Amino acid sequence: MAKVYEFLANGTEEIEALITVDILRRGGVDIKMVSTSGSECIESSHGVVIKCDQKIEDSDFSDADMLLLPGGLPGSTNLLAHEGVRKAISEHYAAGKKVGAICAAPMVLGDLGILKGKKATCYPGCEKDMIGAEYTHELYTIDGNVITGEGPAATFPYAYAILEMLTNKETADKLKEGMMFNHLIGK
Repeated sequence: MAKVYEFLANGTEEIEALITVDILRRGGVDIKMVSTSGSECIESSHGVVIKCDQKIEDSDFSDADMLLLPGGLPGSTNLLAHEGVRKAISEHYAAGKKVGAICAAPMVLGDLGILKGKKATCYPGCEKDMIGAEYTHELYTIDGNVITGEGPAATFPYAYAILEMLTNKETADKLKEGMMFNHLIGK
C-alpha cells in the first residue's frame, strides 16, 4: 500500500486538501494529513477547522511514497515559509520520490527549484511563482515524479491522477465510475 503525507497549513483550501485525501483513501492509499500549525488542527481558507492525523514536528516521512501540498491563500504562503515543509519536500524529491502541489502551492516547488525545466500548472495568475516551469494551463500536469493541479475545480481529476500514479489505472477508473465522476464529465 502506498504511503502519502499531505501538509496542511492555516489558510489551506479545504476542497483541495480533503477531496484528495478522500479519493486516495477510497482507492486504498494510506494518506495522512499533517498539520503545520503547531497543533493538530488547522483553520482552512474558508474558516473550516480540520483536525489532522499528526503534527509535522512529530512526524517522520522516510516511509513516504509521495508528499502533497494543497493550495489556497494564505495556506500556500504558509507552507512556503515553513522550514519543516521545505526540508521534507526537498529531501523527498532529491531521493527521486513523487511530489504534488495544486492551485497556488506549486510556488513551494518553484521556490525549491523542483520545477526548473518541468511542465507544470497552477491557479491562473500564480505562474510567476512556478520558477523555471513551463506553464501548461491544464487541469493537472504530470512531468516525471511531479504532479501539479490548477485549482479547486481541478481537484477531482488531479486526485484521480495521483491515485493512478500510486496504484494503477484500473483502480482509478473503478473509483471514478463508482463516484459518478464519469457521469459528471459526460463519459
